[in-house]
Amino acid sequence: MAIRKVLLVDDSPADLANIKHIVTEAGCIVVTATNGKEAIDKAKTEKPDLIFMDIIMPDMDGYAACRLLGSESETKDIPVVFVTSKNQKADRLWAQMQGGKSFITKPYAADSIIDQMKAFL
Repeated sequence: MAIRKVLLVDDSPADLANIKHIVTEAGCIVVTATNGKEAIDKAKTEKPDLIFMDIIMPDMDGYAACRLLGSESETKDIPVVFVTSKNQKADRLWAQMQGGKSFITKPYAADSIIDQMKAFL
């Protein structure tokens, strides 16, 4: 299955624009959200093939959103890749425990994003 639609979740307009540019250039349809609650709603309605999600966001953080996505039948199979400034070993472990499939630390290179998209083809 090719990655055709990607949901990007970040409360930073600059980070959202940057990753959107990378994913769009790779030929994907991009859907965006700015917090975890919005991400869950968009994941249910848009059915993305992959989600890139920040961790620290208002209303609902990425960890909580990932847990909820994993518990819902219609979203449990969508891989979540965390893209965050949190870079401790404990952060990576906790992300994995919440259902995250991978972890990218900010600042990131475009290749890191593309490599994750390829990993979930």
